Parts: sequence; structure tokens; C-alpha cells
Amino acid sequence: MKFNEFIYERPDLESYIVRIKELNNLIGSDKDFKTEVEAIKAMFDIQDKLDTQDTLVSIRNSVDTTDEFYEKEQDFFDMNRPKLQEFYSQFHKNLLASRHRKELEKEFGELIFKQAELAEKTFTPEIIPDLQKENQLSTEYSKLMASAKIEFDGGVYNLSQMTPFMQKPERDTRHRAQLAVSAFLAEKEKDLDRIYSDMVQIRTDIAHKLGYENYIQLGYDRLGRTDYTAKDVKKFRDQVYEHIVPIVKDLADRKAKRIGIKDYKSYDLALSYKTGNPEPKGDRAWQVERAQKMYEELSPETGKFFNRMIDMEVLELDSKKGKSGGGWCTFIPEYDTPYIFANFNGTSHDVKVLTHEAGHAFQVYESMNQIPGYRWPTLEACEIHSMSMEFLTWPWMNEFFLEDTDKYKFDHVASSLSFLPYGVAVDEFQHEIYNNPEMTPDERKTAWRKIEKKYLPFKDYDDDSFMDKGTYWFRQGHIFSSPFYYIDYTLAQICAYQYFIMSQKDHEKAFESYLALCKLGGSKPFTGLLESAKLLSPFAEGTIGEIITPIKKYLDSVDDTAL
Repeated sequence: MKFNEFIYERPDLESYIVRIKELNNLIGSDKDFKTEVEAIKAMFDIQDKLDTQDTLVSIRNSVDTTDEFYEKEQDFFDMNRPKLQEFYSQFHKNLLASRHRKELEKEFGELIFKQAELAEKTFTPEIIPDLQKENQLSTEYSKLMASAKIEFDGGVYNLSQMTPFMQKPERDTRHRAQLAVSAFLAEKEKDLDRIYSDMVQIRTDIAHKLGYENYIQLGYDRLGRTDYTAKDVKKFRDQVYEHIVPIVKDLADRKAKRIGIKDYKSYDLALSYKTGNPEPKGDRAWQVERAQKMYEELSPETGKFFNRMIDMEVLELDSKKGKSGGGWCTFIPEYDTPYIFANFNGTSHDVKVLTHEAGHAFQVYESMNQIPGYRWPTLEACEIHSMSMEFLTWPWMNEFFLEDTDKYKFDHVASSLSFLPYGVAVDEFQHEIYNNPEMTPDERKTAWRKIEKKYLPFKDYDDDSFMDKGTYWFRQGHIFSSPFYYIDYTLAQICAYQYFIMSQKDHEKAFESYLALCKLGGSKPFTGLLESAKLLSPFAEGTIGEIITPIKKYLDSVDDTAL
């Protein structure tokens, strides 16, 4: 079936709830083991049916945020998803109370019980109205950012479509583009401040109602982080500050030299070469054709996967009016398919989507026969698959960039390394916010600018007073809708570098390891997956120093002034 043939019908929740209650009565009771197993599997089937309809609404609402039908259906799920959580919570309680726990662990794995324990900690019926409001605020933020209609040089653009102007060789264009984006955000500043203030307050209230000191540990528990803590993350941030920030400062200086600017500003940072950034040499259809060839040659598994994505038309790639920004991958259970959402804009970002998001999609495709809770790992592990795929597809980058392939490869490594300080800055900012939820909007902006100067000391906003007061984070949707989901990218980048290093020595062996990791899905926690794949943990003392050595060696070996 093609995606446009996938059927959406608003689920009859009352009927589902009756069935869920029936199944709950068969788990954790005096029923026999076989009865419990069948009831648990039936519960998983219900989850898949409801998740399918929820996901279809989310996709179609994101593709066209002006569609009134799917806007109403999104409201329906925003309101009812928390209500369903009450009955799932009873399922988790019964599961934990089962007298057959040891046998069930053999049937479904131990992790399902750890997930149930976290689910129990993070929910009580008392917080349902708060969860509904949180969902509504997240949707409001997405719609607000998608509403951008920025007039620039004779055209009207959304935020994603403004990106190419930020990378133009002409400095004046870059400068004016940044100011135009800032003007849109300044116009929406009060709304963004209100939305985020409400989010922080609601999440803090939820944490207190659940018995947490603040939202931080609740945020970690919501993300299923069973094997590391905020203290571990701080140690990681400190390592990035010590080992990575000085290298990134040097890379910024090298870039300034390449593009011929002594006193570089924030609007210069998106340009990598004086002659312009490497761009794919064809349109969306041309790129998809080359991606198809790439995945067919990479392995039989990736070839079959990508051809299926094309056949089912589950690649939503074009940027258009009314469409939400960003790029992501999701999974539609009843149709057994991943779905990739993106906004192509003619930059190297397009190729990144075809590798990064396809890495996510390939992983869930390889593990889609796992139970629902194991199809995806926790988010930091998910990002290993996406970022590693970016490097494992290097042998085919010439198909997209032709004569600019060397420019792309150097920029890929340099920019991924330069991202790390920003990634940990976002994380440190969120810890600061939820440690001090009473902060005013102005105090939050001051806190952001202080942290930004710590990790990105070279970022000078010039005459953009709006950004200089600490508002860059407004564009970081994760901060609003997925708190504490951002350090994941930096942790995963350290792991992906290991696949990059491995692939330079033996590409076939690297891919075999990667494929095995994908097949595990989320059957193990983050550090357990690293152990299975024999990858060094980013939390371990000395890992960053060890991994960065060959990365820096590669960067130093390239005469980037000649690119």
C-alpha cells in the first residue's frame, strides 16, 4: 500500500478501554502463565492499533498544519493520550505483580519490567490534566514555528527555506537573512516566552505531584534512562568542554581563514567555504535515485529496505507552505513501515536526511518484529544508528556532491565535531532551567547567553541584539517539546565516530557490527547496547580523548584552504 492509502479512523476509545480492562484482569492475577502471555500480546496489539492512528494524525497534521480535519484529530489525541495512560499504568502494575515474573522475563526480556517500573514512577491519574495541557503547548509551539512567512529578497519563506540564505557566499545576504529570522522570532517572543514558561511550570508541578524534587530526574525517567544519571551527563559535558571546545575554536579560526574574514560573526558560521558550501548537484528526485543506488550497493538489507520505502511512498521530503519544520523518522506499526519527514532546501542537509533519518528508519525496519517497547531503543542509542549511517555511506558521497565531495567530507567531520559544544550547551541550559523553574523569561535568556559563551566563546552576534540577549534557543524544538532529549545527539556522536574510525579500516566489518546493533532494537539499555557492539562508553574517563585523536588527525591532514 501507498502512504496515501493508509486508513485513518478516529478510534472508539471506550471500546478499547473496555478491552484493555479485560486484559488487565488476566495479568498479575491467579491466571496461568499461558493466559498471561496471551493477554500481554493482546495488549501489545492494542497499543499498535492506537499508535498507528495517533501516528497517522501526527504525520498528516505535520505535513499540512492548516488542515482543519487533522488539526482537530491532533487535538483529540492530545487530550486522550494521557487518559489512556491511566489504563496502561494499570497494565504495568499488574505486570510487576505477576507471580510468573521470571518466566515472563524469559519470554519478553528483563527490560520490559524496568520500563514498567519507570512508567509506574512517572504517572498517576492526578496528572492527566497537566499532560493534556503539556501536549497542547507542544502542538502550539510547532504551529507557531510553522507559521513563519518571512519576506526576503522578493520571496516569502518559512524557517527551513531561510537556511540556504544563511549559507550564501555573499556576506551581506547571510547577515540580512539572520536579521530577518530574528525579526520573526522577536515578533513571536511573547508567545514563545509564555509557551515555555507554561511548559516549565506544568512539568515542575507534575514532578512535585509524583514526589520528585524537580523535573530533572522525572525527565530522565520519562526518557527511559535506566543506566546513567545527571551526574554522569555532567562529567560528559565537562569532558567536552576540556577536550572539544579548544579544537572547535581552532576549527572556527580555520573556517574564518578559508572564507577570508578576520573578525567573523554568527552569520558567518554557516558558511564553510569561500566558493560556497557543498550542495547536492540535483533536485529531490535526482537525490532519491542516487540514494536508492547507494543503499542497494551498501548491502542487500539496506537495498531491500530503501526500495520498500520508495514503493510505499513514505518519504515526505519537500519543503512547502504550511508544513512543520525539521526532520524526523517515525514508525507506523500496523503497516510495518518507517516514515521519514523532512524539508529539503537544496543544501547538504538534504543528503544528511537521506543518511541520518534513513539510519533511524533502517534500525526500526530491522527490529520491527520486536515487541512494541523494544522496536526503538532509548533516544541516545537511536542517534547512534542515524549518525553512524552518515559515515557508513561516505563511499557514495561522490554520487551526490560530484566535484565537491572532498569539501563535503571535511565539512561533515568538522561540523559534527563543532556541534558537540552546542549540544552540551543545550543540555546544561535545560538543567539550569529545571533546577530553577522560577526563572523569569529574561533570566532564562541571560542564562542561555552565559552558557553559550562558555561552550561557543567565538559566537559574536554583531548587531543582532535580539540573539545577543540570549534567544537562539527559541529555534531548538527539543527544548520545548522533548526536554533533555538533546544530549543524546552528543553521546551518539562519540559512538558514531567509532564506526567512522572502524569503517576507514574495514568497511565491511563496520557495517556488520552496525547491522547487528540495529537488529537489537531497544532490547537492551544504552550501555548494554554499547557492550554488545563493543563500543566505548562516552561516560568512561578517557573515551573522548581517545576517540578525538584520530578525528583530529584526519582534520589536520586536510589542506582545507585548497578546498
